[in-house]
Amino acid sequence: MSVHFEERSGVVPCQTPWGSWYQTMEEVFIEVNVPHGTSGKEVKCHLGSRDIELLVKGKEVFKGKLFDTTVSDEATWTLEDKCLIRIILMKTNREAGNCWSSLLEGEYCANAWVQDQMQRKLTLERFQRENPGFDFSGAEITGNFAGGGPDFSSLQK
Repeated sequence: MSVHFEERSGVVPCQTPWGSWYQTMEEVFIEVNVPHGTSGKEVKCHLGSRDIELLVKGKEVFKGKLFDTTVSDEATWTLEDKCLIRIILMKTNREAGNCWSSLLEGEYCANAWVQDQMQRKLTLERFQRENPGFDFSGAEITGNFAGGGPDFSSLQK
């Protein structure tokens, strides 16, 4: 579900010195630019449920405690075209209100505008899931969207 929504609506990336990261309700995506010609043998990547470490050619790219927990058995990394490492982490808490404000605790934080855009995106993704017959990919949202937006679950149908 998320993949199709993301394809139609785009992503809200948080730029970092090494690349960028972005998120959906279910996953966190990390894209790391590495020197062209990098081989898989030169990449060391540890993906834990609460921590992450990436070394390329013996140099630390990042290391630390993740903003929130992930399902370590579902985490993957790939090296694409010998110049881009793509890491996918599955969030443990997959609610729209679980918008990560940083990749690691206190590091690679989204600025206020990016954080706002990420939260709007997750809220629209939640609306898309709750209303599969509608297309929210091009929608704009205003008002109360912090924490995943308004809760309509108590309304009678």
